[in-house]
Amino acid sequence: MTTGLVDASTIRDRFCAALSAMYRAEVPLYGDLLAIVAKVNARVAPAGAAPARVEIERHGAIRVGTAAELAMMGRAFAVMGMEPVGYYDLAPAGVPVHSTAFRPVTEEALARNPFRVFCSLLRLELIADPDLRREASALLAARQIFRPEVLALAERHEAQGGLDEADADAFVAGLLETFRWHEDTLVDRVTYDRLVASHRLVADVVAFRGPHINHLTPRTLDIDAAQAAMLAQGLDIKEVIEGPPPRAIPILLRQTSFKALTESVRFAGDEGAPGRHTARFGEIEQRGAALTPKGRALYDRLLAQVQAGPADLPYEQRLAQAFADFPDDLETLVERELIYARRLTAPNGTITLEPLTYEDFLPVSAAGIFQSNLGAQQHEAYGEQGAQAAFEAALGRAVLDPFALYAAMADRP
Repeated sequence: MTTGLVDASTIRDRFCAALSAMYRAEVPLYGDLLAIVAKVNARVAPAGAAPARVEIERHGAIRVGTAAELAMMGRAFAVMGMEPVGYYDLAPAGVPVHSTAFRPVTEEALARNPFRVFCSLLRLELIADPDLRREASALLAARQIFRPEVLALAERHEAQGGLDEADADAFVAGLLETFRWHEDTLVDRVTYDRLVASHRLVADVVAFRGPHINHLTPRTLDIDAAQAAMLAQGLDIKEVIEGPPPRAIPILLRQTSFKALTESVRFAGDEGAPGRHTARFGEIEQRGAALTPKGRALYDRLLAQVQAGPADLPYEQRLAQAFADFPDDLETLVERELIYARRLTAPNGTITLEPLTYEDFLPVSAAGIFQSNLGAQQHEAYGEQGAQAAFEAALGRAVLDPFALYAAMADRP
């Protein structure tokens, strides 16, 4: 390994900060969201009481269209010490993509900057119209979403085990362009409308030069308070917070967002009035304890019970009733092996339990956020089953098992 190289966490930290600054300039409401989250967090946790990572913590989401784009995205994230964790199939919720989460996986790297990106690959085979499917495939095959210097620097990173200061900065600047919003589409108005008719997300992936980031999510310590503050500020927000109900011991992930902005676009070859496209939105999240396979099975069973419950009861009421069967004190959660935790011993011999933070995503919640930001158009579940082997073949490697990662951390003395 060459000396004088910048460590991956430093590059990840620089890219996360640069992406946040760019997104704030592109979507001013993101700045409002950061201000709301900062105020709520300050009320919940006095100065110094919250984990240091919370203030800088972000997760983004992007959507790519081809195996080559996904594979190169994986190589780019590897420069920043981010690995693909988990497989998510959103087709059962009517969203024609499957996904993974690129994130750091070691305790040290997570503590430095837990930046994560939910990366979705379009499933072209789910486009029903064969002519449109062929057209979309040709459009995607012809585009290049990465700047030449990013490709070269990723190769250099792989060859020498890292990048020096100048190359690291050039990599961050170059990769940022992949995530930037572009008003000009690759398609004319008629083709765009056909893509939208197939699915709005298909249009968002296929019609543009690259996978503009569609949200950048800060972490709040009280999502119910943040939701109330967003509403009080007049933001057009989701009616329901995705994920489990409020709890004394938070579990997994709760998410909400302001709804997607309607933005101006210019169609190829069209000198007329600008078109309109909705894609980018503002999301916030609250993270709780990571569940074991046993805990996740209980969560999934209760969530299915909520979804099958009587429609005349409000969703939040059905959710609270079902999850009354999920223990809500730390000792019971650990004793019944429902969550991952670590036992910490103080100098005086006192032992305390510390839940491991859930670092990943929930497919149902992700699909709910996606659907709420795709307009009034809804889609039935696609009939095809998940295609993890095909996804991993496109990526060029297997995704990591999140349960194994948590178990390794929890088992440490």
